[in-house]
Amino acid sequence: MNTKSDMRLLQLLSQTFPNSESASTEIINLEAILSLPKGTEHFVADIHGEHEAFLHILRNASGNIKRKVHDLFDDSLPANVMRDLCTLIYYPEKRLEMIEEGTDEDLSDFYARTLLQLIQVCRSVSSKYTRSKVRKALPPQFAYIIEELLHENPSDDDKEAYVRRIVETIVQTGQARNFIVAICNVIHKLSIDQLHILGDIFDRGPGAHIIMDYLLTRENFDIQWGNHDALWMGAAAGCDACIAIVLRLSLRFANMTTLEEGYGINLLPLATFAMETYAEDPCLCFQPIVPNLPDEQTTRRPNDQKRLRLIAQMHKAISVIQFKLEGQLVRQHPEWNLDRRGTLENINLDKGTYRFDGKDYPLLDTSFPTLDPNNPYRLTPEEEELMKSLHHSFRISEKLQKHIRCLFRHGSMFAVCNSNLLFHASVPLNADGSLRQVMLDGKAYSGRELMQKIEMKMRVAFSPSPQERGRVRLRDFFWYLWCGPDSPLFDKSRMTTFERYFLADPATHHEEKGAYYLLREDPAVCTRILDSFGVSSLPLEGGGGSRHIINGHVPIHASQGENPIKADGMLMVIDGGFAKAYHHTTGIAGYTLVYHSRGFQLIQHEPFTSTQEAVAKGTDIKSSTQIVEMMGRRIRVRDTDKGHQIQEQINELRQLLYAYRHGLIKENAKR
Repeated sequence: MNTKSDMRLLQLLSQTFPNSESASTEIINLEAILSLPKGTEHFVADIHGEHEAFLHILRNASGNIKRKVHDLFDDSLPANVMRDLCTLIYYPEKRLEMIEEGTDEDLSDFYARTLLQLIQVCRSVSSKYTRSKVRKALPPQFAYIIEELLHENPSDDDKEAYVRRIVETIVQTGQARNFIVAICNVIHKLSIDQLHILGDIFDRGPGAHIIMDYLLTRENFDIQWGNHDALWMGAAAGCDACIAIVLRLSLRFANMTTLEEGYGINLLPLATFAMETYAEDPCLCFQPIVPNLPDEQTTRRPNDQKRLRLIAQMHKAISVIQFKLEGQLVRQHPEWNLDRRGTLENINLDKGTYRFDGKDYPLLDTSFPTLDPNNPYRLTPEEEELMKSLHHSFRISEKLQKHIRCLFRHGSMFAVCNSNLLFHASVPLNADGSLRQVMLDGKAYSGRELMQKIEMKMRVAFSPSPQERGRVRLRDFFWYLWCGPDSPLFDKSRMTTFERYFLADPATHHEEKGAYYLLREDPAVCTRILDSFGVSSLPLEGGGGSRHIINGHVPIHASQGENPIKADGMLMVIDGGFAKAYHHTTGIAGYTLVYHSRGFQLIQHEPFTSTQEAVAKGTDIKSSTQIVEMMGRRIRVRDTDKGHQIQEQINELRQLLYAYRHGLIKENAKR
């Protein structure tokens, strides 16, 4: 404390805590926080635009709210009443509207009874937090009253009468509906302390923009970017290849909702171009995947047939443009070693064949009206005009730009939190399990340094720059992250998009996975990765501790008996297939990994019907719980990363107290 730097720090600290009394009070407060149980962390991955299922899981806190309701009321309320109470907590505005519209009777008794029940639930979920933290979660207009209701002892007869009188007055003054909604929202906030999203918010499902809108309303969340997120980041930055792929994926799954309704992307130029260019083309290889629309329905309704026909034409048009743009990038960036990605140049239009790894295969589709065999990667003038229009539409979409800025503000390539290493897909490895050296900008990187270098390049590529030409080349890097063999977001030998569309032989569709996917079940490999990222075991009072890798990206085939817990519990893969397109292969509809003060639980979810049905019929996602790892005792805040930060604050405050008491810094008694 005699050093100048120490004294400067204490002088700054004294501006916030100007005397020994204020410093002592803060020490007492922080020491109390350290003794509380750690907050509940929820981990989800690969949401893929399935906003209804995702938001429902957050509203029910992966089933935790239902468990608390049953713990509180199993002996006093019938099952249907508890079910209705849960539905009300999940969707307060919609449920109340339905109840109020369905009866002409006075609802005063219902309001009063429901408020008392909600107070008990809210009291339960807030029990592990300080009053200060709970107070911050309360709506300002009702904060004082709700705080009174939460912290009065209901076992005291006088206090019970006090609470009941408050509730009666709330009902009599016509504020019951607002109070119910407010308390339900507080329950939502306090049920999940920290939300970790391990990548792939975008593509396939219809509501990525709705998910992003929701995230903008909440605090305490982080995102580890996935390959689909990087793709949309590149499209928003203005990388034309990324724009084309975003459009192709949206059309492949007949999902234009996010593009058109969410971000106002004008698809009319693409539709016009496709109808003119592929007017006589059946586009059979480009029929969209429509998981929510059975085949017998599409054949019955002419409007659906016309719509799907147009989607197929647009799908083919943008796919051909994508292959051209990708071919240009391969040649502009020889440093990426993507020479094997020659696609259109391998087509023999005269023979109707495609050369793949030295062998000729018949093409399923030989109609390429915009392809110049002598210059296969050149866009036609019409394609160039179309891409200019689409580029402009993506760049001027205020909402898209806002959402991508949110991804950058709350996101990263990886995170280390409470002895858990979080990333979306992989860490590039060699066949022997050592960290793979990847060349970027003329220098070799691996492990943590590779992730940090990639993140820096992404941030620079998206940020405004006066040197636009250099930034254009940086934007191309988003495309490399999507399909580059050494990209931690892809990590495969090649991406066989063209082959999957145009070649029937499944041997041409094979994409060799990187060594990480082959070795990740080896505890020694996981230990090496954790060591390289500096992840230490969570030190617990009394000894013990553990550390883990948590990621998603590759769906777990639960229906085939695959276990998401690997490497003797060191690795947890939590991609359970939120996207409807994956339900038939995974057999489930997503995972939530929950890390509370007792340990880890993996929640496996069955498919969600709809928000409308959940509100009307009280249906909930059926979930099953797998205990992954339980601690010998409850984990306290002092054991966590946040606790270590608090302990440092306490140490600094104790030094400030010493300085006050020894006259090294003068106290300000007026404050």
